[in-house]
Amino acid sequence: MMTPEMKQKIDAVLDRVKEPVAGLSVAQLGLVERLRYSEEKQKLFVMLNPQNRRTPKCCRIIQGLLLSDILHALTEEFNNEFPELDIEII
Repeated sequence: MMTPEMKQKIDAVLDRVKEPVAGLSVAQLGLVERLRYSEEKQKLFVMLNPQNRRTPKCCRIIQGLLLSDILHALTEEFNNEFPELDIEII
């Protein structure tokens, strides 16, 4: 079960990680649909919003590059906040 402190840290990460072009946070973009914490596995599952993965073919390459950078930054920030957990982005 997530503690209030854990929830605050998660919210801080989602606010801190920004999309580099528009400067909007992951929270503002609605990129993350939900999070699930498994205490038994010591793992945090970050589930992306599927609406943000559907784009016209012409934009997929650019979006893929931006998304890759955002997900790398998101993973890095979660690892900084929760070094004891394995982070899996789905």
